[in-house]
Amino acid sequence: MARLQGIVFRLAVLAGIGMLGSAALAQQPADSLTVTRLKDNVYYAAGGGGNSGIIIGQAGVIVVDAKINEQSAKQLLAEIAKLTPKPVTDVIETHGDGDHVNGVQWFPAGVTIIAHESNKREQEAALKAGTNTPPADRLPTRVVRGDSPKGVRESLTLQGVKFQLLHWVPAHTSGDLVVFLPDQGIVFTGDIIVTNRPDPIIHLEKNGSSAGWITTAEGIAKLNAQQFVPGHGDVLSKADLQAKVQQTSKKREQIADMVKQGKTLEEIKAAFPGPAAGGRFPGLPEIVSQEMTKK
Repeated sequence: MARLQGIVFRLAVLAGIGMLGSAALAQQPADSLTVTRLKDNVYYAAGGGGNSGIIIGQAGVIVVDAKINEQSAKQLLAEIAKLTPKPVTDVIETHGDGDHVNGVQWFPAGVTIIAHESNKREQEAALKAGTNTPPADRLPTRVVRGDSPKGVRESLTLQGVKFQLLHWVPAHTSGDLVVFLPDQGIVFTGDIIVTNRPDPIIHLEKNGSSAGWITTAEGIAKLNAQQFVPGHGDVLSKADLQAKVQQTSKKREQIADMVKQGKTLEEIKAAFPGPAAGGRFPGLPEIVSQEMTKK
């Protein structure tokens, strides 16, 4: 039975990787891109891949995540041009999944690309393997280094706007980076938080971790912010985010207890019915079971 569970899990992971590397991940065409103002000169753009942030600074624009492909990247740039004539000067990547980074190759030449060092390593490995990722000249040019359960925090000012870039431990991937605007009280979480499915997305093949997800999500929820823009889905309030983190933490504990009791994956999934355990990516029952039973 354990061998069968492992095979099922690996097939699910491979299916997820394949989708990430193809246009199949673009669930919405570029013409469905929607830009919403959050506060002052801060916006987010939904559609054409993961949510993207748009922050208009003194002489340039900072983008958080660059969409999935040429069409969606150019649409994002066109939407930015409607807001301001200022050029895009910086891109901050929340992680290395294709629907968040592949579009960067159609951004202006010379743009600074900021990411966590593990994100850059993941993209370098993907490039070497010949999988779908930005070319070598569009990999991160500035990195945030290190892991810490207490949080790694790099403060910087871009185009007159204050940013804090945060990383705790591997969660969604090994290269997650949370973008916090302290003056505006806005956080871009990347895919650590998603609101279009019940369970978090955790890429074990990129060294993600359900325990790391709890550590990271709890850290995000403690930030002095009011608006949390997820990697996919609708913006969350602080109260909504805290509730989501608490619910997921409790669910993970329950699943871990069932694994310790020797319950099969089928039994655990039956205890948590619904889309949380299905869909394109493995749910918490699959993830926690795999983490706790791997040799």
